[in-house]
Amino acid sequence: MEKEKITDELIDKYVDLDWTMEFGEDLDFEGKPYVYLKLKEFEEFCYCGKSKEICLQNYKKQLRLLLRVMLEFDDKIPSPGEFEED
Repeated sequence: MEKEKITDELIDKYVDLDWTMEFGEDLDFEGKPYVYLKLKEFEEFCYCGKSKEICLQNYKKQLRLLLRVMLEFDDKIPSPGEFEED
């Protein structure tokens, strides 16, 4: 079976799925607050920004990169809602 070609359209199909978001707040090394966004389906995914709004505006750039690498290495991409509770 031939490997599916990795296209921007394929990546966008995954990016636009209804991923489970978890937001939190923490302090950086200088003691300044920041917000982080985790997608529960991807243990390795965490996007940080100065606010929740900034995270929501920009996380898809990082998600696209993660998905491209996963597809290139034939890693299984989870379905939305497919994760273990902490």
